[in-house]
Amino acid sequence: MTYADTQGSRREENRISPVFWVLLATLGTSGWAVWSGFGTASFGVFLFVVSGWMVSLCLHEYAHARTALHGGDITVGAKGYLTLNPLKYANGLLSFVLPVIFIIIGGIGLPGGAVYLETHRVQGRLKHSLISAAGPVVNLLFAVALLVPVGAGWLGGPEGAGWLSYDQVPPVAAAFAMLGFLQLSAAVINLLPVPGLDGYGIVEPWLSLKTRRTLAPFAPYGMLAVFVVLWQSSLSSKFFDLLYWLALRLGVHDVYVTHGFQLFRFWEN
Repeated sequence: MTYADTQGSRREENRISPVFWVLLATLGTSGWAVWSGFGTASFGVFLFVVSGWMVSLCLHEYAHARTALHGGDITVGAKGYLTLNPLKYANGLLSFVLPVIFIIIGGIGLPGGAVYLETHRVQGRLKHSLISAAGPVVNLLFAVALLVPVGAGWLGGPEGAGWLSYDQVPPVAAAFAMLGFLQLSAAVINLLPVPGLDGYGIVEPWLSLKTRRTLAPFAPYGMLAVFVVLWQSSLSSKFFDLLYWLALRLGVHDVYVTHGFQLFRFWEN
């Protein structure tokens, strides 16, 4: 292989996928429609949240892959993980279907994509921890970028933290609040030290080999187990209280979020 061939291959591995551009276009178009009042607000919010969630999923997994590349796993490019294409992830059901179902039935933002990294190529426990931490950091940044404009009043809505009604909340502010809330949810859940989640990936390199081998069989079921616990147990209210508290720290009243969820369920409106 010549030098030109190598450079061409690297450019191809880093070229942004048309699928990601379509997701971005859907996000931008639906956001404009909700902001301008074009079409049905509920369906616009639905498209905005779903496409925005998929964009964040792509960026979440890209962060894992890019950090792994700099950590020593030079195979991520050939696998298509640097193209921001969700179709390159390990499982289409986990990447597309389940996350949307989780949002619809539980209002919980769980990460769905997965990239298979060759971690044996990465040397050093700190690098392994940083690779796992990169994804949740993206969700946190996404949450701040969405919630700060709502809390600052840049998208409209009344000032202050008194009692509010849904009629006072602009649909575009509700859409931003809901998507930002889901990003907070994903970040908090993903940082739990549960096998299969990034939080466990952060601490795993620092555990003994015996402990890692004991916990390894539970990794495929960690995400679903967390969802079931949050959905069916008394911990659910405490979990959502924490998320609403975090959102309020950014100035976002819970009515913005709940109105977003109401609009998101366009089939009920």
